[in-house]
Order: sequence, then C-alpha cells, then structure tokens
Amino acid sequence: MYRVEDQVKKLASVTSVMLMAALEAWAQEMQGQTAPARRIVVSIPDKKLALIESGKVVKIFPTAVGAEKTPSPTGSFKIVARISDPTWYHPGKVVPAGKNNPLGPRWLGLSLKGYGIHGTNNPRSIGHNASHGCIRMRNQDVETLFDLVSVGDSVELLGERTPETDDIFGPAPVVTATAAAAAPKHSPRASALATAAAPTAPAAVTAANTAALQAPALGTAATLAAPAPKVPATAIAPTTAAAPKAPAPTPATPKAAAPAPAAPNVQ
Repeated sequence: MYRVEDQVKKLASVTSVMLMAALEAWAQEMQGQTAPARRIVVSIPDKKLALIESGKVVKIFPTAVGAEKTPSPTGSFKIVARISDPTWYHPGKVVPAGKNNPLGPRWLGLSLKGYGIHGTNNPRSIGHNASHGCIRMRNQDVETLFDLVSVGDSVELLGERTPETDDIFGPAPVVTATAAAAAPKHSPRASALATAAAPTAPAAVTAANTAALQAPALGTAATLAAPAPKVPATAIAPTTAAAPKAPAPTPATPKAAAPAPAAPNVQ
C-alpha cells in the first residue's frame, strides 16, 4: 500500500516537473515570437552602421572600418559580450578604461574572436578605413547603441553594397556625379579664366594694332611738327612780304637790263 502511494507521489512530482519545463519552453518560444527581430547591419563601403528592428531602421551611425592592410571581416555574426568601460589588452601593453583607451567607453564583442563594435580615442578616424578590423564608433554613438542591443542580436558586416543597403543607406554615389562634383575645381574655373582671357587677348591685339597704326601718324606728326618750331615766323613773314614787293620794281626793268651786256665779260 505504501509502495503504491510512493509511486504515485513520484509520478506526480515527475509529471509536475515535466509540465513546468514544457510551460517554460512554451513561454520562451512565445516570447521569441513576440520580441522584435533586432539586428545590426554594417555597410563597409559606406562606413555606416544601422540598427534595425522588425524591418525598420531605428538608427544610423557613421563608423570607421578596417584599414587596407587590416580589413574588417564580412559575414553574419552574433553579439556575445557587452562590456562597459573595457580594458584594452595588446601584446606588451595594457590600457585601462579612460580617455586614452582605444576601445572607448563600450565594447560589443562579436562571435568572431578579437572583433567587435566599440568606441574610440581618435574620433577623427570616423568615416575612414582606419581600424584593425573592428567597427569604430563615436563614443556617444556607441553608448546609445549599447543600450539598444542585447547579447544574441545578429550583426551583418557587408563588404559590398546590396539592394538592402541601398534602401537603408541610400544609393551609392554615381561616378559621373563624383566627376561633376570635382569639376568646379578645374573646368569651370578654367572656363572662367579662358572666358576672361578671351576678350582680353583681342583687346590687347587691338590696342597693339591701334598703337602700331598710330605710331606712324604720331611719327609723321612729330616729323612735321619738329621743323615747324625751327622755322621762325619772322623768316616766313619776309618771304611772304617780299612777294608783293617783287612786282613793285617792275617799272625799273629797263634799268636792270643795263648790266646784261656785261655777262660776256664774266666768262
């Protein structure tokens, strides 16, 4: 009798444990279904990070990505660690939390060992290929992101643009647009200089031609004007005055003829 009761009690306890486990699993499954799908998308070409929940973009942050010699990895990963005020460990060097810490105030470790999303002590590097492979953020931005994500959230590091990145970050810059943006540094300025120089050159030629044409005229005028002062007005006056006196001695012509016969004596 006692044995039957013991067996019943044991069976009841086992059943209750199994029931509780089943209920807990069901609750977790339901929670997983109702919880918003949250993920981080990093576009390495754009050097930007987006936090997405339930298919909607919540935040977009500028980042620094891996340098040419130490590129950022690509693929799908998980957040496996969340650390405030991390300590930076490097062979032969340890930097505690603080302003000089290369990791900044927050560290989100990824499932790929040694890589993560963190702050920086070099905010000027944001927007450039400058890290050793991690995703750098401004300190205030990584603090904001840190509070919005949890361990287990997915992180996608994309090495190339996709239709999704176009939707999230906008279309990639067109090459012609880049050339057009650079054009003002050269072509418009050169065109302006050419346009400004174009009328100047003919003007200079015209001025030169005019000077060339005017030079003989001025020279002639100078040539004609130069002798004029040298001829006194008084010298011209007697010549002009002598002209009317010449006819005056006309009546004396018979007297002037008297010496004519003496010409043979001169020879």
